[in-house]
Amino acid sequence: MNCIIIDDEATARAIIRQLCSNIDSLNVLEEFPNALQAIKYLNQNEIDLIFLDIHMPDFTGFDFIETVKNPPKIILTTSDANFAIQAFEYDCIVDYLVKPITPERFQKAIQKAKTTSGKTATYNPLSEKIETASGNDLYVNIDRRLIKIDIPSIYLVEAKGDYIQVKTEAKNYTVHSTLKKIEEKLPDDLFLKIHRSYIINVHEIIDIEDNSVLIKKNVIPVSRSNKPELMKRLNLL
Repeated sequence: MNCIIIDDEATARAIIRQLCSNIDSLNVLEEFPNALQAIKYLNQNEIDLIFLDIHMPDFTGFDFIETVKNPPKIILTTSDANFAIQAFEYDCIVDYLVKPITPERFQKAIQKAKTTSGKTATYNPLSEKIETASGNDLYVNIDRRLIKIDIPSIYLVEAKGDYIQVKTEAKNYTVHSTLKKIEEKLPDDLFLKIHRSYIINVHEIIDIEDNSVLIKKNVIPVSRSNKPELMKRLNLL
């Protein structure tokens, strides 16, 4: 498999390259200190696998995935274990390696990359806690109780590691689930995902400045890939 490495730390890139050199089926074509350079490379070259760091200055690994059209298989390499469930919202991600990476764990990740199609993640997160919406109501499972939330009262949903926080006028709810799961339950005419970590109620927007929106007292970032859709939804004069 032809692959590239994207990591802002030279030492981390060298370690991954060394791990790759021990596996005959891997051919490292290039390595990049930032995601933007890698995007330019992908526009002109086809590869099978990317080793991608999450935390990089200016343009994170998730920003990279949202920007690239039809990304190849991706193995995330990171020192942060808190984004595992969020990471597997993306079909292209086949494994999640936490640094320091052992040779044995690396080999398992490569085996997953070989045996998966790239269309279905091999990770099985914990059972979701968002229940089916009925009319204007959304039910969330909290402490074995089904709590009903009035959908129009939700003004912001934020991903926080393995949890999401649903914010309403009356109360905030912390639920063990993913942003993708709740996005499927919310009406498209009222809600919009504007960032990998945020879904907003577009009727609650107070102000927009550059790449951020103001909702209540919350300043929420807008990713470049989501901003065109946000602008389409606004009733501009």
